Amino acid sequence: MTTISKDNKVVTLINVFTVEPENQQKLTDMLVEATEKTMKNLSGFVSATIHKSADGVRVANYSRWRRRDDLEAMLKNPEATAHMKPIMKIAKFDAHLYEVVESMSVS
Repeated sequence: MTTISKDNKVVTLINVFTVEPENQQKLTDMLVEATEKTMKNLSGFVSATIHKSADGVRVANYSRWRRRDDLEAMLKNPEATAHMKPIMKIAKFDAHLYEVVESMSVS
């Protein structure tokens, strides 16, 4: 299980995709496949969590990488970009890097 903590020294990419409702599951499946076949095998990959919005028009990918350089290498990797090309045909995306400031939960 992935632990989100400000003490973890990782780079977090949160990518929110917007799709037509009829493509939400297709996009989710494409992201899962890309992660399983390629992303998780790349240097520096830590974890990915894929979320579907209840309204059916968004999919969020919360991924963590060891270092920014690892993330940037993934963005240039031909196998990774091959997965992203068909995704870009059905979805718009808004991706940004984040740092965990705090993580709280009920004990």
